This record gives sequence, C-alpha cells and structure tokens, in this order.
Amino acid sequence: MTHVFSSIESLRAYLSDYRSIGLVPTMGALHQGHRSLIDRARSENDCVVVSIFVNPLQFAAGEDFDKYPRSWDLDRLLCEAAKVDAIFLPEPSEMGIADRSLTQVVPPPAMTAILCGRSRSGHFTGVATIVSKLWHIVQPQRAYFGQKDGQQLAILRQLAQDLNFPVQVVGCPIVREPSGLALSSRNQYLSEIEIAAATKLFSSLKLAASAFKAGESDLSSLITQVRDHLTQERLIEIEYVELVHPLSLQPLTYLAGDDIKDGAMLAIAVHIGTTRLIDNMLLHPQDRKPNRKPIVAIDGPAGAGKSTVARLAACELGLLYLDTGAMYRAVTWAVLQAGIDINDLDAVAKIACSCEIQLLAAASIDQPPQVSIDRHDVTREIRSPLVTSNVASIASQAAVRQVLVQKQQELGKLGGIVMEGRDIGTKVFPQAEVKIFLTATVQERAHRRQQDLLAQGEGSIDLAQIEAAIRERDHIDSTRAVSPLKKALDAIEVNTDGLSVSQVVSRIVDLYRSRLPAMTQN
Repeated sequence: MTHVFSSIESLRAYLSDYRSIGLVPTMGALHQGHRSLIDRARSENDCVVVSIFVNPLQFAAGEDFDKYPRSWDLDRLLCEAAKVDAIFLPEPSEMGIADRSLTQVVPPPAMTAILCGRSRSGHFTGVATIVSKLWHIVQPQRAYFGQKDGQQLAILRQLAQDLNFPVQVVGCPIVREPSGLALSSRNQYLSEIEIAAATKLFSSLKLAASAFKAGESDLSSLITQVRDHLTQERLIEIEYVELVHPLSLQPLTYLAGDDIKDGAMLAIAVHIGTTRLIDNMLLHPQDRKPNRKPIVAIDGPAGAGKSTVARLAACELGLLYLDTGAMYRAVTWAVLQAGIDINDLDAVAKIACSCEIQLLAAASIDQPPQVSIDRHDVTREIRSPLVTSNVASIASQAAVRQVLVQKQQELGKLGGIVMEGRDIGTKVFPQAEVKIFLTATVQERAHRRQQDLLAQGEGSIDLAQIEAAIRERDHIDSTRAVSPLKKALDAIEVNTDGLSVSQVVSRIVDLYRSRLPAMTQN
C-alpha cells in the first residue's frame, strides 16, 4: 500500500521503523524515466519514498513555474503500480518557503556558472536547498537522480560530499523514447513537428560517440560534428554544446590520457519553439578498445557456489576472475589479527583504508586465488570458521564497502572480468553486460559447507548449526542498510539445487554467449 504524507512530522513517524530508505525526489508529472529511478530504489531498499514538490526556488522569473505540468492523480497511480511505500506531497509552507528569504544552500560557483547555470541564474541553488531539506527530512541511505540532468547530478554528489550528508547519490541511466528522445516532463509542451525535430539531440550525440569510439581525440571536432548535425534542423536553436568532466563539470581540453580517465560528458541544451531541452551522453575511454571484453557479475547468498562457479566460468571464457568475497575476508582477518572489536567502526575503517590487498591467479583451476594482505599470504587463513562467522558484520559496514568497492571498480574499468559477491550487479557494476543471480536452498548450501569443512580437516560439524548460521547470514546480508543482497532487476536467476558444478558453469557460459555472440567470436 502506498501512503501519502503532506507533513514532515507524519512522514518521519512512518519512516522510523525502516532500516534502509531510498528517496526519489521529483517535481511530479511522472513518466517512465521516473519509474526507472523508483524501480532501482525498490531493488536496493526496504522502503521507497517519492517526493513530489514543484520547487519554486529553482525557477527564475519568466520561467515555466506556473505552467509546469501537474498531474497528481496519474502520479499516484504510477507510484502505486511501482509499489512505492510513501509519497511526500508537501505544500510550500511545509517546506519553509513563505518567500525567498530562507537560508539557502549555494553549490560551488565553478559548477553552477557553466552549462545550464549560465542561463538559469539561481537554479542550482534552489535545487540544492530543497534537496538538502529533503535529505534532512527523509534521512535516506540512498537518493536517486537521472543522468539526463547531468549537471544537477554532479552538483548533488558534490553537495553530499562537501556537507557530509550520510547519503549515497545514485545516478541512473537516461530513459528514452524509441526515437531516442530523452523522457522529460517538458516533452508534453512539444507539438508533433517539434518532437520530430527534438530527436536530433540524440542522433547528434550518437554521431559524436561513434567518432569518439573510433579514436577521435580532437575536442573541437566532436563539438563541431554535434553542432553541424543540430543545425540541419531549422526548428532547433542551440544554447550550448560542451564537453566537460562528468564529476567536476570543468571544461575539458583534451580527450586523451588522464583528462578523461573518469570519462567525459557531452552535454547539449537547445530551444525548440518555447521549450528548452537538455540531453547528454557519457563517453568512456574504455569504449575505445575495439576488443574490450564485458563484465560478468555473479551475485547470490552465501554458500550458493559463486566462487567455484565464477572461477571456472572465467577460465572457460578467457576472462579474469576477481574474488571480491576474498577481499572482505582479508579485511576481516586483518581486523581480528589486530585485536580490534568488529563493532568499532572507526578502527575497522582505518584497517580497510590502510591495508594493501593483492589477488593473484590460482596455481590451478581447483584452487582458490592467492590472497595476500600487506604482502602476507592469507589464502588459507581467510577461510577459517572465525573469519567466516565475522565477515558479514565487517562487510555490512559502509566505510569498508566504500573502500573495497572503489578498488573493485578500478580493477574492472577495462572489463574482461568475472566478479562474484552480493552486490556486484546492483552496486559495484550495475552496468555489467551479464548479470547472474546464483542461489540454492539453505539445506543444499549447508550440506556443501559441511563437506568443505570436513575436507579442510575441521572435524565433524553439526549440520543443523550450519543451517542456522546460514539463515542468520542470509538475514544479515538481505537486511543490512548498506548494499543489501537483492537480485538485480536485469539479472538471470540460476538455482543450483541438483546441478553439478560443471552444469552450472555450462549454463553461465551459454548465457554469456547467447547475450554477447559478437564478443565470443575470435
């Protein structure tokens, strides 16, 4: 059931029982682009809140505040269909906006004086002020924004970092019409002829992206290609076409080397009739590699056989196996060795930041990868019952996950890897080309774990105790506030009950090859 709240007090009372909250801030007039944000939030949180507030602070004089589309009944239906838990629908007075004299949050001028900020004075201050208030009111673990407003997304990420908001700003891909036109609430202002003209935005971006992938490094050449393509449509009046850093928003000088290690954002703003439209495309340096191999993300609960299967699948596909679970186990081992209380978040975070973890390929296919921490081989030690019983607590800590996720993402930038864990497809690499959710019943997983322990010489271990431990581990993993275990929306579930390891590997290899036939032709 979707609950509707108009007061801060009643919303906060409702949210008090939830461990993880995902917030989707909107101005209403919801469409499938908003729905994609809601679906992402739904897959990663216990509770999803959608705020609907047409923010007067982000509209300058003469802009379309009065005529901005408002469709409350349709918005409510979309939220109900998407299983939103709560809609926050405040009046301006509830948000403290009697006039424009309230305290406002001013983002860095270097990020607001360019792109849309040149023509929309005060816009991003208005956005930052209301989003800050929403973050204080809702106190979400995650907040979801679309990449279509790329400048806004970068500014809000900087806002969360600079003001120490305990929220993860999640950017989500642009959702488009079949014609390529990016979904926007303002699209309804366009006539049929203007809609046809607006498709030039995406086709111009695609043209430049193709040139970039082919090796074009001349920034002015790419911008000229976009401008020339747009000017073919007489209804389009160009406001800007620029290439900027996707995080700092600073204009780029070169399209090579360190200048684009984080990629580049090619951004457009145009006017068609009385309507202003924006669009952008992210350009990634790794896309220039013609033989770049994809990323395979394998998620699932503890004991589902992810490590063994991922290692064998990587070998058969000619990809690199990256054992993410071993990284968390290594940190857990280091914490225990140092005699640190696993609940001492600061001390654990310092260990995670300071330790050097190295993963090396296994000597043979039937052995796990070699793991060292600070140049000490801990391959065997990290599989001990003591580490196993504590790793879930360590892995659930936000600071630990942030450090290790950054290391994993850096390793995966060039692709060609198989990664397994519990949030690879939802958090670490949501853009992975192949996503598998590997699972098995508790009974099956307990039996496998018992056999592993016996093979390690641990002696007789009671099966019921192992089952209880696995159930507890599943509960911790699926309810933790930071990156809970959840199947990605586009993941394929593979239940391994009754299947041999080779059968599971074959299934994954077949899925890989059926989805990416061009990648497997050598």
